[in-house]
Amino acid sequence: MKIALLFPGQGAQFVGMGKKLYEQEPKAGELFQKANSILGFDLTKIIFEGPEEELNKTNICQPAILVTSIVAFYVMSAKGQLPDWSASAGLSLGEYTALVSADAISFEEALKIVERRGTFMQEDCSRTRSTMASVIGLDREKIKDICASVSGIVGIANINSPEQIVISGDVEAVNKAGELLKQAGAKKVIPLKVAGAFHSPLMKTAGTRLASELLKVNIKTPSKDVISNVTADYARTPEEIRSNLSRQVSNPVLWSDSMQKLIQDGYTTFYEIGPGKVLTGLIKRISDKVTTVNYEV
Repeated sequence: MKIALLFPGQGAQFVGMGKKLYEQEPKAGELFQKANSILGFDLTKIIFEGPEEELNKTNICQPAILVTSIVAFYVMSAKGQLPDWSASAGLSLGEYTALVSADAISFEEALKIVERRGTFMQEDCSRTRSTMASVIGLDREKIKDICASVSGIVGIANINSPEQIVISGDVEAVNKAGELLKQAGAKKVIPLKVAGAFHSPLMKTAGTRLASELLKVNIKTPSKDVISNVTADYARTPEEIRSNLSRQVSNPVLWSDSMQKLIQDGYTTFYEIGPGKVLTGLIKRISDKVTTVNYEV
C-alpha cells in the first residue's frame, strides 16, 4: 500500500483552526508561538480569535494555513498516527507544506517565504479588478477555447477534478467567459469570493518578486517525492523546486493531473492533513478506487 499526504491551500482557513491541538499538545503550542516570533506579530491570536475578515487576507491566511497544517503533521508524526508514506502534494500554497513535510524546506524558511508570497499576491490583487469562477461539468479544452475567444485576461487557473475547473482573470473577462461557458453546456459557473485572479497572468509581478526571494531560501533535495502543481510531476532538485514555486502563482494548478499521476504510480491511500476536507472531496471525484483519511484541525 502506497500512501501520499495532501495539504490544503488558501480558502481552507477558518477562525479557531488548530486551537484544540494548541491546547492539548505541547509541541503544537511551541510551533504556534515560534511562528509568532518568526513573523513578528501575533498570528496565533488571529487564527484562534479572528476577526474572519483579517484571517481571510491573503498575506495572513497563507502563513496561517501553513502553520496549522504543519502543526497537525508534526503532532500526527510524533504520536505515531501517520503510517509510512512516500509522497506528498499540496494545493497551491499547500505545496510549501508538502515541501516542509519532505524536509526540502525548513518550517522557519517556509513560513517567511509564504508570508512574502501572500503579501506579493495581495498587492497584485489591488492593482486590477480581478476575480475567479468555478466551472462545473465542462471539458477543459472547451473551457480553454472559450476563454481564448474572450477579450481581456481570462484563463484556466485550477484543474481541481475532471468535473471542476476554475477560471481566473479580470472581472469583465471572467464574467463574459462565464456567460459563454453556460451557453456551451456548463452545469454551473460559480463566482468565487477571492481577493483577485490567482494563478493567472495578473499575478506575474508577484511571481517575479517571489523568484528573487526564493533565491535566498535554502532548498534541499526532498526526502520523499513531492508533486509540483505546475508540472503534475515530481520535482526532485532544489533548482526545479525553486523554478516551479515562482511560476506557480501565475500558472494553472494541475491538481487533477497531479492526483492521477500519483494514482498511476500506485498510490492508493491519501491522508489530508490541515483545515477542511476539500482535497478529500476532490480526490474522490478523481477516482472512486482510493482510500482517504482526513485529519482535521
